[in-house]
Amino acid sequence: MSNTILLPNDSIESDHSITDKQVLIKVEGVSKKFCRSLKKSLWYGVRDIIHELNLRGRNELSNQQNIFSANLRDDEFWAVNDVSFEVRRGECLGLIGHNGAGKTTLLKMLNGLIKPDCGRIEMQGKVGAMIALGAGFNPILTGRENVYVNASILGLAKREIDKKLPEIIDFAEIGEFIDVPVQSYSSGMQVRLGFAVATAIQPDILILDEVLAVGDTKFRQKSLNRIRSLLKRCAVIFVSHSEQDVRKIATDALLLSRGKQMHLGCLHEAYTKYGTERNPKKPISHASEAYENGISINQVQCFPNKIIPGNPLTLKIEIDSRQHEAGCALRLVIMECDGNRIAEWNSHFHQRSFDFAPGPQLIELEIKRIMLIPGRYTFALEIVDSAAHVKFKCLTAGEFNVAASGSPKVQCAVQF
Repeated sequence: MSNTILLPNDSIESDHSITDKQVLIKVEGVSKKFCRSLKKSLWYGVRDIIHELNLRGRNELSNQQNIFSANLRDDEFWAVNDVSFEVRRGECLGLIGHNGAGKTTLLKMLNGLIKPDCGRIEMQGKVGAMIALGAGFNPILTGRENVYVNASILGLAKREIDKKLPEIIDFAEIGEFIDVPVQSYSSGMQVRLGFAVATAIQPDILILDEVLAVGDTKFRQKSLNRIRSLLKRCAVIFVSHSEQDVRKIATDALLLSRGKQMHLGCLHEAYTKYGTERNPKKPISHASEAYENGISINQVQCFPNKIIPGNPLTLKIEIDSRQHEAGCALRLVIMECDGNRIAEWNSHFHQRSFDFAPGPQLIELEIKRIMLIPGRYTFALEIVDSAAHVKFKCLTAGEFNVAASGSPKVQCAVQF
């Protein structure tokens, strides 16, 4: 496959002339490698340029496999390795994976900042992108001047920028700081201004790389609402380590691991594989550490594992005690995948205590009604004796999933 990038096609006009579900992003077998050694990287680059020029001179570039690109040389590694996908108008692809998985490298190739070694990328329409914090901003220029420069690069005439400028300033919530040099902006202010510009041009393709994590909660929610409104006419690629944010707007997910494509499609399956990759067969508790305090939890089971909002959830907790323990309190904390606490239950506040005899025993705890947005949730467990000594504590005791159905009105409610 030839290493070709088709630049955005500016011939697409208005919403009325757009074909529904048109493929705006098409990636076929794209790969990119880097070298750990700077000296070798420079030498390899010179050799590859000479080789490519020779192929172009013989008109063989489009039909020949570049042997220098196909094989790894000393100190080279694949940052992205044989990735393929399509994104249509109205779709949002959530790009997930651990740090160093190749997400940003892939986005840079999509935006034309770097060239793939192998494969083909096709982009149709106007592209708005935020791949790095402050990218494209001149720190010496004011916010207003940077808006004009960036919008001009994205294809807007000065007359169009004049019309959109009040909307950009209002969305960014910068106010009088619009005429202050960008070098004095905080990271959050840069994100707000950059996002406002990228989305104000009404792009056909929107690429976002973890930049919203810098903003405050209010701005993140406002930005997610803006992305939802843009989805009616554009294709979005969204990178975030916040599973909740991805689940709110993404229609599909692409999971990368060490540059390789591990999953493409269903969000739930992608995050299930991602969770297995992050914590492969990790035991629920550390029994040896817990037995130093006399109690361990051997197993926690959720029934059902995937629930519909409004339905109950039952936790079966298998506890093993080394000795008799009376008057113990049980504390349960439910968290979003990013660690944000959303609900807590403490038996002490409900005048309920537990007595544990030596040996294994089973406790059932029912959460009567869960009204949470779709996604994956984890919970922590803690057992405290009558003297307020912690006998057991586990921050990742288990997890459950909320299905994408039920009432969308209640965002966060748990009834024990």
